[in-house]
Amino acid sequence: MAETDADRVALRFVNEINRQDVTALTELMAANFRYVDGLGQEVRGRERMRERWTSQFAGSPDFRIVIRDHLSLGSVVALFGTASGTYNEPGAPTARNRWSVPGAWRAVVRDGRVEEWCDYCDHDPAHRPADPGLA
Repeated sequence: MAETDADRVALRFVNEINRQDVTALTELMAANFRYVDGLGQEVRGRERMRERWTSQFAGSPDFRIVIRDHLSLGSVVALFGTASGTYNEPGAPTARNRWSVPGAWRAVVRDGRVEEWCDYCDHDPAHRPADPGLA
């Protein structure tokens, strides 16, 4: 299946997340941007989301999304893969504060910009220490 403009914009958005380029992310977001996290909490507006990205990258400086597969229907793109990072705690990063979770994301793309980004990941592991017995 041929890649669409919506696919390209959504994949570029992921690339900018991985580069942690808040300026590029902001440019890709529509003015009426809407973010919904895995708990259903929303952030509305490009400038409010700029603040959220800045905070997220400070909290997990190596945050990364790896897309394994994606599909689209019109302006909607579904992406599947993993999200990972290291929870930023005082001191050097350790395996104890490293996390990785399966992920799914939904992007709505209109006029070359991401209007909506829904994150269906369970980020709970990012907010609690890993159980050494599970490593």
